Amino acid sequence: MHIFRFLSLQGPRLGLDIEGERYDLSAVAPEFADISDWLSLSDPVVAVHNALPQVLAFPLGSEAILLAPLDVQEVWASGVTYLRSKEARVEESIAGGDFYDQVYEAERPEIFFKATALRVVGPGKAIRIRRDSAWNVPEPELALVLSSEGAIVGYTIGNDVSSRSIEGENPLYLPQAKVYDGSCALGPVIAVSENHQKARAIQMTIMRNGALVFSGETSTGQMRRTTEELANYLFRELTFSAGVFLLTGTGLVPPDDFTLRPGDVVRITIEGIGILENFVA
Repeated sequence: MHIFRFLSLQGPRLGLDIEGERYDLSAVAPEFADISDWLSLSDPVVAVHNALPQVLAFPLGSEAILLAPLDVQEVWASGVTYLRSKEARVEESIAGGDFYDQVYEAERPEIFFKATALRVVGPGKAIRIRRDSAWNVPEPELALVLSSEGAIVGYTIGNDVSSRSIEGENPLYLPQAKVYDGSCALGPVIAVSENHQKARAIQMTIMRNGALVFSGETSTGQMRRTTEELANYLFRELTFSAGVFLLTGTGLVPPDDFTLRPGDVVRITIEGIGILENFVA
């Protein structure tokens, strides 16, 4: 099952995709009015299962306009969770990469703030690169959807757009490299699940003027840390009354001579979730 957020004449609503058939989940009960209402429930996954008999009475057409699958949630991110990510951070760092080695091997993961909901774009919308950065890359990531109680209730696709030149100049510049308008994309749907997931294939292509300029693939099986571990660290001293999204790091990094340009089209596919496609502005 996939939850999606769509635009209707009444405003944003939640839909449910069951094997390719779409239904209006918000029509079932107020607890599905939006993502924050759903993630505030004591058991969001059970609530969706309990709504299945009723939701079949509210079919939707296939023409619904999809929105980013969040309303007021913050987006946080994890770093150096894949070996390739660690290597890339070492390569970009002017100051040297010993601390990235230490984080990769440490008990405590790197977790940092990424975006407010207003800085997140949905499928088909423009991600942005900074005007004051010469080296910008997309970072395709599995995103955890966490309830207000910290439970993993679903998964979506995230693009953690980053400035490697700013981050590489000094690690203390990480917030400027990571946090700015249009620096994060999420979608297109939330794959609902509370069970431990098998490894998922992640693919990314980048098109420029109709030509393929990058293609690569990795797997969440290459992550050094578990998703439960990352979620537990995020909730140690933080509360999220409306739930939260947590990016889990990237294992797919374009080569050092590549940088995004306006007009590029980034397409990220994660097995079992779908395709998130955005253009660059």
